[in-house]
Amino acid sequence: MPVDWDKFNEDIDDVIENAARNTDIALASRISSVTRLKDEEVIEMFPSPGDVKKLKKLLEIVNCAEQRNTKIKNIVENAEELGGVILTLIEKLA
Repeated sequence: MPVDWDKFNEDIDDVIENAARNTDIALASRISSVTRLKDEEVIEMFPSPGDVKKLKKLLEIVNCAEQRNTKIKNIVENAEELGGVILTLIEKLA
C-alpha cells in the first residue's frame, strides 16, 4: 500500500502542535504552582518554552538564599537575557 505523504506530513504536524501545546500547559502548571500566577496567565505572558526557561532562571535568582545585594547583582549580570521576562512581569503588575 503506498504511503500518502501529504497526509503523513499533516498528521505529524498535528502531533507536533499538540505536543507543544501539552508541554506549554505542563510548564505553565509548574510555574503557577510556585507563583501567584494562574496557568492561563503564565501561558499568555510566556508563550514559548524559552520564555518559561528564562522565567525559571529569574525565579531561581529571586528565591535563592543569597543576600539581596547578591540577588540584584545576579539579575544585573543576566539582565540582557532576563530583561524581557522582567518587563513582562512588571507590565502585568502595572
